[in-house]
Amino acid sequence: MNPTLKGVAYVSVWVMLWGTASSLADFVLLQRGIYETGTTGQGITFAAYGIAAVVLAVRLAGRFLKPEP
Repeated sequence: MNPTLKGVAYVSVWVMLWGTASSLADFVLLQRGIYETGTTGQGITFAAYGIAAVVLAVRLAGRFLKPEP
């Protein structure tokens, strides 16, 4: 596979994972009344999941983006 296409696909998958995981956590926190829509808590939730996704993506990149022999 083209390395550029492989990189774009890799980042796209991580964006989808981040969005899905943070939205599920946000849904639960909103339903339990931990915070309201549009508050700092909601921003922190999405930012924290974003940071975690970046860290995991960088750590796992070598496994998925290594050049094919």
